[in-house]
Amino acid sequence: MGVVIGIDVGGSTTKIVGFRAGESRSVGEIIDPLFVRATDPITSIYGALGKFTLENSFSLSDIDRVMMTGVGSSHIEQQIYSLDCRSVPEFNSVGIGGLYLSGLDEAIVVSMGTGTAIIHAKKNVSGKCEIEYMGGTGVGGGTLIGLSKKMLGIDTVEHIEQICEDGNLANIDLLVKDLSKKHKYPNMNEELTASNFGKVSDIASKGDIALGIINMVAETIATTAIFAAKAHKLKDIVLTGNLTTMPHVRAVFENLAPAFGVNFIIPDKSQFGTVIGAALHPID
Repeated sequence: MGVVIGIDVGGSTTKIVGFRAGESRSVGEIIDPLFVRATDPITSIYGALGKFTLENSFSLSDIDRVMMTGVGSSHIEQQIYSLDCRSVPEFNSVGIGGLYLSGLDEAIVVSMGTGTAIIHAKKNVSGKCEIEYMGGTGVGGGTLIGLSKKMLGIDTVEHIEQICEDGNLANIDLLVKDLSKKHKYPNMNEELTASNFGKVSDIASKGDIALGIINMVAETIATTAIFAAKAHKLKDIVLTGNLTTMPHVRAVFENLAPAFGVNFIIPDKSQFGTVIGAALHPID
């Protein structure tokens, strides 16, 4: 039995996953995904394939087909090692991967990459995924890194996470309860943010600012996703992408879910949602 490979080629990171092929070229058991870093997309694709086959002890001849997606996949204009290579739409891959990882038949699927894409994904009666791209926001991981580099001189997620451990949002954000000490807002959670960076203190530390940036990015994504869910009268929102691995990002979604009556779901392997969806994408 062959192996179906999915490859998601990003700007600096390429993700790869495999599935053991089942009957009639369907996919079966998943092979744990991995990622490689390289500035050149072609180098990263070949590097990912080499590393993946080596670590999982199979050869190129075991590969049935390669399903590619992502912005960098457009750089591939010929077959890789004479393999059956196919390009699949990224938004389709996001939706298919989100439903697979969550086990749901319908959901809003959010891909948090450099920017953020929001997809309505639904399985029809035949089991095929129907995908609707609902838009998104330019706020995402690129925003987090860019602002942190400019404001704090830090440009790695690991360092951002470290310095925000002792951060205090009270020195950064204006809350609903801060708008008026006398007037109350009925049916509104007064602990919600009224203005990101709307109350920056003169004594705000680097940790405070780092936490404020993370909170702003996560809240912007969450709010956009909530609007999309309400448009389809849904409560389930599946979160995918690299930002889902950050504990402080996860905490923002956990805190907002009860206030808006939605379920933010971060499944296992959430950072690999798009590449898994590419591998699972149906073929003609």
